[in-house]
Amino acid sequence: AQSPIQPGLDAVDTNPLSVYVMQPIWNKIIKIVPLWIAPNLLTFSGFIMILVNYFLISFYDWDYTASGTSPGRVPTWVWLFSAFTTFCAYALDSIDGKHARRTQSSSPLGELFDHGLDSWATSIFVLSFFSVCSRDNGKTGVSVYTMYMYLSIVLFNFMCSHWEKYNTGVLFLPWGYDLSQVLITAYLLTGIVGVEVWQKPFLFGYYITDVLVILLIGKCLDPWRTLLAHLRKTLKNDSLYEGLLPLVSPLLLFMLLTVWVVLSPGNILAKQPRLFLWMVGVTFSNVICKVIICQMSSTQPELLHWFLFPLALVVYAAISGLLGRAEEAVLGAFTALVTAAHVHYGICVVRGWGELCTLWG
Repeated sequence: AQSPIQPGLDAVDTNPLSVYVMQPIWNKIIKIVPLWIAPNLLTFSGFIMILVNYFLISFYDWDYTASGTSPGRVPTWVWLFSAFTTFCAYALDSIDGKHARRTQSSSPLGELFDHGLDSWATSIFVLSFFSVCSRDNGKTGVSVYTMYMYLSIVLFNFMCSHWEKYNTGVLFLPWGYDLSQVLITAYLLTGIVGVEVWQKPFLFGYYITDVLVILLIGKCLDPWRTLLAHLRKTLKNDSLYEGLLPLVSPLLLFMLLTVWVVLSPGNILAKQPRLFLWMVGVTFSNVICKVIICQMSSTQPELLHWFLFPLALVVYAAISGLLGRAEEAVLGAFTALVTAAHVHYGICVVRGWGELCTLWG
């Protein structure tokens, strides 16, 4: 019997920087990787480096204010370490698939493991970079509400890529994926020149962070390919309902989170920006992971993700004033809940998927 779960080998990367510069570099690096190393180990090692970097920056800059002064309060070596870990993580994520094909160990589990960790790493990359920008202090920096908008745009971009694959069978890698290289340059620049480079206009009165966001917004136009495929009737699903179904939970999630941000009596995002944005990244990652699994197994996703129900209760209690001063504590508890649930879900899926792949041979 043939497994109904097949690795998705159809991926399109049209970014000139990736095609003409980075891919030749990865092809050289992959040759020095020992054949006995498991591809999933490369994937997981890259994710761990991202986490280590995030928690290190959080230690020095929990509330995103450390870079708002001149000189900044984050040691220079931290920015240089961030550049190193970001490059290593990006390199490992780029060569794990090549290594799997090189060792003839490509599998659905490997693809799921890769994309699942990517869905979480995407938000962590952004949250780490916010420490370079600093939050608004009246003179420089960006507001926490702008940070929330930026993060939402990046996550929406990632979600659309996998929504496209769910509908077309082809993963179009967003150009925003290669912004990791921009982050490497940003960390190096901050470590060498200092945080002052981000506190001055870059071009026509715009800051460098504004330019990056404009690029991100432009790349969020990628879903036009799915709409074009619908018009050409080349989608995997003939039903428009099934095609749009994966978008329901992410959009409802974004609406609930935005309501909480805007109507919070205690201004929760301003008081706990790092904790709130971490929670946003984790919840989106879990929702997107389920879409990835449905895409790989050719099954229909659930209409409403279970995270939506406790989140709706928390948001209602918060904006109605029922939580009062306990709003920050409830945010902490809810963040711990969704993080633990996400990790547990990942472990269970990897175990179950591995057993299924073994059963099907």
